[in-house]
Formats: sequence, structure tokens, C-alpha cells
Amino acid sequence: MNISAGEAPATQKTKSIDVDYDAIGIGAGFAGLALIHYLRDAGLSVRVFDQASDIGGTWTWNRYPGAATDSESYYYCLTFSKEILQDWSWSKRYPDRQETQSYMRFVADKCDMWPHIQLNTEIVEAQYLNDQGIWRVTTGAGDTFTCKYFISCMGMISEPMIPEIKGMDRFKGPIFHSSRWPQEELDYAGKRIGIIGAGASTVQMVPVLAETAGNVTVFQRTPNYILPAMQKPMTPEWSKEIKENYDAIVAKCRGHAFGMAFDSPAGRNAVDTPPEERQRIFEENWTGSFRWVFETFDDLLVNPEANRLASEFIISKMKERVEDPEIADLLAPRSEDYPLFAKRPPLDHGYMEAFNRDNVHLVDIKDREPLVEITESGIRTTNKHYEFDIIVLATGFEAYTGALEAFPIRGSSGQTLREKWQKVSECIMGVCVADFPNMFVVTGPQAPFANLPTSIEQNVIWITRCIDKMEREGFDVFKPRREAEQAWTAQTADIHGQTLMAEGDKVNSWMMGANRQDKPPRVLVYFGGANVYYDILDQSADAGFPELEFERLAR
Repeated sequence: MNISAGEAPATQKTKSIDVDYDAIGIGAGFAGLALIHYLRDAGLSVRVFDQASDIGGTWTWNRYPGAATDSESYYYCLTFSKEILQDWSWSKRYPDRQETQSYMRFVADKCDMWPHIQLNTEIVEAQYLNDQGIWRVTTGAGDTFTCKYFISCMGMISEPMIPEIKGMDRFKGPIFHSSRWPQEELDYAGKRIGIIGAGASTVQMVPVLAETAGNVTVFQRTPNYILPAMQKPMTPEWSKEIKENYDAIVAKCRGHAFGMAFDSPAGRNAVDTPPEERQRIFEENWTGSFRWVFETFDDLLVNPEANRLASEFIISKMKERVEDPEIADLLAPRSEDYPLFAKRPPLDHGYMEAFNRDNVHLVDIKDREPLVEITESGIRTTNKHYEFDIIVLATGFEAYTGALEAFPIRGSSGQTLREKWQKVSECIMGVCVADFPNMFVVTGPQAPFANLPTSIEQNVIWITRCIDKMEREGFDVFKPRREAEQAWTAQTADIHGQTLMAEGDKVNSWMMGANRQDKPPRVLVYFGGANVYYDILDQSADAGFPELEFERLAR
């Protein structure tokens, strides 16, 4: 059976199991909404829990000023309803967090999803009960719920990375992670703000904070390759063109190596192109978004020389927007230090120009003045003490595995996922884990790093097809095969080793888990191409899920 976006199998349940819900999902973002749609249409009872007070996932928690998507709005969305694709209109190229969250509420309203969502509910434990073949989920309030299928819809970059810095508990003012920006209005007008970290969140927030803050100081460890966003409004003409071509746009996402609606491959290589022609192509495509990487040349992420050429072009573009040559040198990486995409490049909405302001400052904590401690009134480096009213920890996330390790999820052996993944984060296609029966993960470790709504929907379709097989054929339990997990982990590592992204551990990239102090770097991303990965999911389902062992329990 083939299920495409918007479709669900006509599941016939062979027998009832004494559970509260057929399926329980954790997380009410894109994945939670997709899960409700597909499983409900398949005839299952489903409940999605979320600790937040509203739906939106990442876009509920990331409330910092300037928070916005880095994917263009019209394909950063769910595609199961053609009606919603036509009815919803985006206001600009990259929606801010408020607009993205409004879109999700629109989807939940239109599809009557609210009865299946329980907010303000923290899940503190999930345990597989071997004797019954079901999962028991416990909330922070002490309530318990049971289900046949337990599904993580928690985002792959949702668990904040809190650094271990001496004196963090001594600071007298507000200090918080960027993804936990206070929900109550934080008055930062005229205040002195210190930001530790210089990744995507900082790149987005600094231009906005600088407009009203007294001063903003960024403590940078590793500079990033920063691509232009080039925000622009969604005109009626552009919106009409998009809606008339949504089938083709969805197909582009499904067929792209990073799940995006890009026209690639380009059909040419940078190393084979004469310098003047190459420069012309680079310049003509410098129009915003990640398109520049994928629509100029096909060898930028696989050929070291091509990557160097691209990196140096980006560096030159970054530096020309900063008036102080010394600051420009600090903000821009060096191509010999690490390649483009070894770290996830942010999109710029005025970050570089912000350092031309008198109230925006940069501190190099890697080479010039390492950070020593946080004091009652600020941050001390080896050179100086900086006074602040507010400190923001823009220190990234425990990517892919962090949310799954934040509370005990116990499988058939009693081992938690945190314990299992202490050395290697093994997973089958990012959707199943050996020794964790009847559990699915949406975009888990060793899934692609791609346009998330596209990957989420492909994952949920695979999950729905698996559950359809279980219910139609009367199985009680599926057990992910250990040998399948080992094979996928080995394949993912082999592909990763052939790419330039393998150098991410040199620069503490979260894509390698190299930003964590409690674990060694490991391969967390499938870099064989999202489109190839989606085909693998389809092939798995068509073949009857050979990665899984299906069982009936004696009743």
C-alpha cells in the first residue's frame, strides 16, 4: 500500500487492547499535528501532550526577539491538506515565530485537532511494560496514561544546551537560555545585554535587540559562515504563483537532498568553471536563503576545492558589510579552519551591519580573551570584567537526542535512551530504536538534517503505514531489529565520512553532537540526501518493514 501526503490507510483493528489511547505523542509542533492527522484518519485514538501552554513546538519556546524561520515560508509547512495550502497566506518570505505559530493554530482549527491535544502537561517518564506489550506514560502531576504506540514528536533541536560556566548562579539579573526567553514581557530597553554564543539565534536577535538596548555584547567562540536572508514581503502575485504550483513545490521538496523547494542540481561544478564565469554565477545567485549553496554548483559540499571557493566568496561578502576591518576579521571564519556546512550556517537579517553600531560589541573568547566566569554583575574574561543587566545563553541545543534523554524513556530491558546512547546514538532510519518496542521517533538521530516539515511528514507516513500493518494483521508488538540498527548506524557513519561535514567535530558542531560536554562526538545526521532517505522509507514500507520483528502476545 502506498500512502502519499494527505492520505491514510483504511485500518481495520483486529482486536482491542486495554489502553487509554492507541497512540500517545509527545510534542505539539509540526510533528504532533501531522501525527494527529494521519493516525486519526487511520481510525486510531491519539493524544498529544505538550509541556507548553500552546501548540507550536519550537515556535512556542523560541520567543527571543527576531526569532524566525530560515526556510522560506511557503514550503516550511505541512502539505496533507490542499485546502489549507490554498486558504493560508504567508505575509513574507521568512515568517517570524508569531506567524508560524498562528499558522499551526490555523491548521489545528481547520482540522479540529484541539480535542486530541493536552497542553501544560509535562511528561516525566515513559516505560514499556513487557508483560502487556504497552507503554505507560507518567505526567508531572502524577497522572498515568497507557497506549499501544508511544511516539516522540519532540523536535531535534528543542532541548537547550546549558553550559557549565563558573558563577552562573551568582548573577543578580535575568540569565536564561535563548530558547527559554521569559514569556512575560522582558524590558530590555536601555539595558546592557551579554550574549554567550554566536550561532543562528544570536544572528537573528542581535539586530532587533540593538535597536533599543543600551548595548549588546556578543561573546563568540567560533565564527560562522553567514548567508543573506534578504527578507521580502509576500506579494499577491507571488502568493498566487505559489498556490497555482503547490503540487510542483511539494514534489520539489520531496525530491531535494535537503527537502527544500529548490531547483537543483545545478548541472555544473565550481572546479570545472572558469573563474570569471564562476564569480558571475556566485554573484547572480546571491539573492538570499540556502538556495545559493544548492543552485550555483553541485560540488560545493563534496569537493574541498569547490567548498573553499564558495567559503571565500561568502567571507568576502560578510566582510564588506562591516566597517571595522578588525571586527570583520573576527566575525568571518577562515576557509582553512573549517569548511562551509561543517557548522549549520545562519541566515542574516542585519547581523553584520549591527556591528557598525556604537552599542554592539564583539568579544573573541576563543583566542583573545577566554571566558573565565559569570559574576554577580556580569561576565569576566581573562582580560576584562563586563557589566550586564541581562545575560542570554545562546549556546545551542542537545541536538537530535537531547529531548529524548531529558526524562527517562525505558525500553524492554529497563535501560533508558540516555543510557543506551551514552557512547553512540544508534537508531534505525531515525524512526525506531532497538530494545524499544512499539516506539517511534519523528526525525530522531541519524535522520537527515533537512526542511523539517517535509521530513516530519515523510516520517509520519512511514509510522502510519507500520501501524496499519500491525492493526490489519493482528500484531501486538513490533521489535526493531538490532542488526538493522547496526547496519543503519554503519551506513550513516560511512556516508558522513565521505562528506566535508565530517569536520564538524573540529568546531563543536551540534550536527556531530560535538557541542556536548557529557558525550563524545558521534554521527547524528544522515547525509545521503533527504530525497534518498525518503525513498528508503518507502522501500521499507513496501517490503513490509524488514527492519522490524512483529509478534502476537498470548492473551
